[in-house]
Amino acid sequence: MKNTKFLMAAAIVAIATFVAIAADHIDAPAVQGGTSDITDFYAFQGENTSNIAFVANVQGLLGSGSDTQNAAFDENVLIEFNIDNTGDNVEDLVIQAIARDGKMYVFGPTAPSQTGLNSTIATNATNQLVVDITPYGQSANVESSGGMIAFAGPRDDPFFMDFAQYGQIIAGNATSFNNPGADTFAGTNVLSVVVEVPKSMIGGTGTINTWVESKRRQ
Repeated sequence: MKNTKFLMAAAIVAIATFVAIAADHIDAPAVQGGTSDITDFYAFQGENTSNIAFVANVQGLLGSGSDTQNAAFDENVLIEFNIDNTGDNVEDLVIQAIARDGKMYVFGPTAPSQTGLNSTIATNATNQLVVDITPYGQSANVESSGGMIAFAGPRDDPFFMDFAQYGQIIAGNATSFNNPGADTFAGTNVLSVVVEVPKSMIGGTGTINTWVESKRRQ
């Protein structure tokens, strides 16, 4: 795969001590409804406590039928997990994922060739693997290499939000959420990229800043 420059289209930022959650559904006008729209970002300790998992979800509100069956990762969109392990809010490491011909190619963690809005795919990264993108409704395809584990494919949207009640609160017609609330995202899906790596690959003192970006080919 040749090196290609990408330019950021959207971003969600979170700070993590090996646990982070951020969500942003259908409210970014520049990418709303597009293939680069990030809905959720998660970073958390893996089942193997020596690992940390990064999850990026894109293309939210996919229906449970043909919408999800026909959805596909955009081959012109790079998903990039950024990791700052020195506390200066500049990425020291990146994990990059990009789809090609039904497979997700994952590179990193590796030092980026440049920081900021522009990225070049780190095809020379020491850590890299390829995983078949799991089709809708099928058992997960998972690959591992050098301690890194990866998955890519459609999954049920994990984010819970009662948008109707939220609207009532904003309008001044209610003061709190109901218990239990109604999950607006029930029955909808997202396209997920999950990468789990040993914490030893991340470095630092145990507290990191981490964020995810989607970057479209220029």
